[in-house]
Amino acid sequence: MSEKSEKSEARLSVFKTYKLYVGGKFPRSESGRVYEVTDSKNNWLANAPLSSRKDARDAVVAARKAFGGWSGATAYNRGQVLYRVAEMLEGRKEQFVREVAEAEGLSKAKAAAVVDAAIDRWVWYAGWTDKIAQVVGGANPVAGPYFNLSSPEPTGVVAVLAPQDSSFLGLVSVLAPVIATGNTAVVVASAKAPLPALSLGEVLATSDVPGGVVNILSGGTAELGAPLAAHQDVNAIDLAGADAELAKELEIAAADNLKRVLRPQPVDYTATPGTDRLTAFLETKTVWHPTGALGASGSSY
Repeated sequence: MSEKSEKSEARLSVFKTYKLYVGGKFPRSESGRVYEVTDSKNNWLANAPLSSRKDARDAVVAARKAFGGWSGATAYNRGQVLYRVAEMLEGRKEQFVREVAEAEGLSKAKAAAVVDAAIDRWVWYAGWTDKIAQVVGGANPVAGPYFNLSSPEPTGVVAVLAPQDSSFLGLVSVLAPVIATGNTAVVVASAKAPLPALSLGEVLATSDVPGGVVNILSGGTAELGAPLAAHQDVNAIDLAGADAELAKELEIAAADNLKRVLRPQPVDYTATPGTDRLTAFLETKTVWHPTGALGASGSSY
């Protein structure tokens, strides 16, 4: 083969097209808009979908549809699914190391440590799915012939504004506890570094997570946060990725249907998390049941 023929047959690289993750599928933004994502040195990395308010509403519909099945699954089963996410991430570690390094301007070694921590975070929360009920629930002593039992239940659809500066570990740290406790989530990825979040959608789609349990949007945090905070079918919102001014506006909007609101706060995402984010989006159901009485003495069983 001549040198000219070899040059003419040189292979062109296939650039990745990043898409949203909504209802278990990978749509483009309904608006058709995209925006440029650059690395820490302002080099172009990819075009990411610029989600619209319609995309946000579609994601809420998908999350609500998935809520019944996910919240009704056993806690043990949810733990197995979260562990499966960790397994799948382990197999795609190299890709995420590259994306995190580019997104956050880290060396390959530091990015690898971040990805390892994110994988371990999925395992950590997987272990809590069937244990948190014993921590925050139980039998209550009451005056009267009753059994009084409290148990935690998921809040519902939770909107999550992912941290801006921790594009992967921070994202996992706020998302995993939401779905570990049976909620479904609509996630707004870091606006400046959305690619690790969009790639996570591909992992979730192959990790036994039912479609609609997690929905991932990319674009402007304020543009997407506003309709989610005001949405009547969103039960709670995590404002981790909002600045102080935006957080105040969204908290006011969230009050319209009494959403639970988790305010933004300084967090060291590299530290072992406590149970705060697990309990942030749980409701307590309390059941009273008469014990009955035996004999003239009034002894109870």
